Amino acid sequence: MSIAATTQDSSSAYHWKSNQVLLDSLRQIVGAKYTLTSPSATRRYRTGIRFGSGNALAVVRPGTLVEQWKVLKACLGAGVAIITQASNTGLTGGSTPDGNDYDRDLVIVSMTRVKRAYVLDNGKQVICLPGTTLDQLEKLLRPLGREPHSVIGSTCIGASVFGGVCNNSGGALVQRGPAYTEMSVFARVDERGEVQLVNHLGVRITGPEEKLLECLDRGTFSETDVVEDAGAGQDHEYIQHVRRVDDPTPARFNADPNRLYESSGSAGKVMVFAVRLDTFPIEKNPVVFYIGTNRTEELTQIRREVLSNFHHMPISGEYLHRDAFKIAEKYGKDTFLLIHYLGTSRLPALFGLKSRCDALLERFHFLPSHLTDRVLQAASYLFPNHLPERIRLYHKKFDHHLLLKVSAEGADEARSFLNQYFDNATGSYFECTAAEGEKAFLHRFAAAGAANRYRALHEQTVENILALDIALPRNNMDWFERLPEEIEEPIMIKLYYGHFLCHVFHQDYIVKKGHDCMAIEHKMWKLLDNRGAEYPAEHNVGHLYVAKPALRNHYQELDPCNRFNPGIGHTSKFAHYREIEIAAPHLPGAPTQNGKTGQ
Repeated sequence: MSIAATTQDSSSAYHWKSNQVLLDSLRQIVGAKYTLTSPSATRRYRTGIRFGSGNALAVVRPGTLVEQWKVLKACLGAGVAIITQASNTGLTGGSTPDGNDYDRDLVIVSMTRVKRAYVLDNGKQVICLPGTTLDQLEKLLRPLGREPHSVIGSTCIGASVFGGVCNNSGGALVQRGPAYTEMSVFARVDERGEVQLVNHLGVRITGPEEKLLECLDRGTFSETDVVEDAGAGQDHEYIQHVRRVDDPTPARFNADPNRLYESSGSAGKVMVFAVRLDTFPIEKNPVVFYIGTNRTEELTQIRREVLSNFHHMPISGEYLHRDAFKIAEKYGKDTFLLIHYLGTSRLPALFGLKSRCDALLERFHFLPSHLTDRVLQAASYLFPNHLPERIRLYHKKFDHHLLLKVSAEGADEARSFLNQYFDNATGSYFECTAAEGEKAFLHRFAAAGAANRYRALHEQTVENILALDIALPRNNMDWFERLPEEIEEPIMIKLYYGHFLCHVFHQDYIVKKGHDCMAIEHKMWKLLDNRGAEYPAEHNVGHLYVAKPALRNHYQELDPCNRFNPGIGHTSKFAHYREIEIAAPHLPGAPTQNGKTGQ
C-alpha cells in the first residue's frame, strides 16, 4: 500500500469517527428519534418542493430553543455547515442542499417542532418561535380580530412565519409590503469563528444565553418586560413607497437594500430563534370589483389612478391573463375545491400527506409517475364547474382580468371611479357578490400551482416549468411581456398572473420537451435587465438566482465564515468563501475550483 493511500484511508477513518462523535452528541441533545440519518428519513428535508436537493449528514429536529442552541454549538464544534430549515416550502431551493459539491458535511436543523407564538398588546404584535406557521398564527389571532402579514397563499401550504421574514417574502396585500422586522433573536458566527447570540427582540431578559432561550421557550416574560419602541415590526414606509407611480424603480424585490436588516432578508445566513412582528386588523365586509379588458393600457390607467389619487388604498389588486385563467380552471380545480369546502386550515396537513404519499409511491417503479396528481385531477372532474357564471363570461370576452379588493370604507370611492372610467373605456367591470369575490380570489390563488399539475400530467411533452417572479419599475407603462421568436418557439404555454398594483408578476412558462430551460431563462434575464426589472421579487434567490451585490454583502456581513446555508444565491459553498483546488484528477460531480460540479 502506498503512503498516499495510507494517508487517505487514515483521513477517511478520522472523518468517519468525527462524524460519529457529532451524531452521538446530537442524539444526546434531541434524542435518537429526532436525529435522522437514513436517506429515506431525510429525503423530505433534503428536497425542495419545486427545486433543490442534495445529501446531508443528518437532519436534526430540536424541540426547544435551548436544544436548538446546543445543536448549533455541537455542529460548529464539529466543523460542519448548517442549514436551518422551517417548513421547507420555498420555491427556489433556498432551504435545502444544492448538490453534493460542498467542502464540508451539511447538517439540516429542522425547526418544525418549535411552534410556539406569544400575543402582545391584545394581539397588536406577536413573538413567534422558529416553527410557527402562518396558518397557526392566523388561528391564534382570529379571535382577537387580527391577522398576520399573509393570509392566503403561503398560508395554505404550511409556510412558516420565519420563512417570510428571512426572505422578505409577501406583499400581495398592498398596504403591508414584504414581511419585515427589526426585532429578533439570532445567532451569528463572527470573523473569528466565535458564536454570538444577539437579542434585539425588545424583551428585557438578562443572564446567559440558555436562560434567555429558556424564558422564550416557556413564555415566562411579562408585558412589562416588553420594550415598546424596540424597532419596526413591519415596513411602515411601504404604503407611500408603492404610491409613487412615476419612480423608475420597482416597489419591492428581495435584494432591496432598504429591507435587509439582520434577520430580515437573511436567507438562513444566521440562525434565528425568535421574531417579533406587527399584526393587522381583519378587514370586515371587503368589496371585490372584477375588471376585464382587451387593452393593457386601460389597466395601466386604472392602476395609476388608484395608487395616485384614491384616498382609501385598496387591500389588493390581482392580475390574471386569460391563458392562466384557463389552465387554473382545469388544473387548479381540486385546490380551489379543497379550500372552498375545507378552508385553508386543513391544507398544510393535506399537502404534507400528499408529499409523504409521493415519496412512498416513488418506490414502486411499476406505478404511473405522479400518481397522486393523476388521482386528484381525475377526482376534480367529478364536480361541476366551480366558477360563477359572470366570471366565466369575462373569461370568454377579455384577455386581461384585474381583481380589485377594497375596504368597505373605500367601496364608494372605487365604485364611483370605475363607473366614470368605463363610460368611455372598451373594457367592463362588475361588483362581485361576497361569494363571487371569494371565488374570484380563490381562482387567482389556484393559478399559482396549476402549471405544476399540468407538467405532472403531460411529462411526455413538457420538459419543465420555467418560473419567474419579477418586479417591474413603478413607472413602467408597457408591462405586458412580448418575447422574441427565438424564446417564444420552445414555449408551449405562457401563464401570467401577479400583484398588479405593485407591479410584481409571476410568469410561468411551460417548455416543450427537449429544450434547455436554463438556457432559455438566461436569455430572459437579459430581456428583464433591459426592462429595468428586478428578480426575484418575492421568492428570494435560493440556489436558482445570482445574489446581487447588496444581497451578497448582506449575507457575508451576517456570516463572514460561511457557516450557514453556504452557496445561497450562487455564493461560494466553501468555508470562509474561499475556492479550493482539487489535486486529484477531476471526476464528474466533484467540486471544481469555482465550486460547481463537473459535467
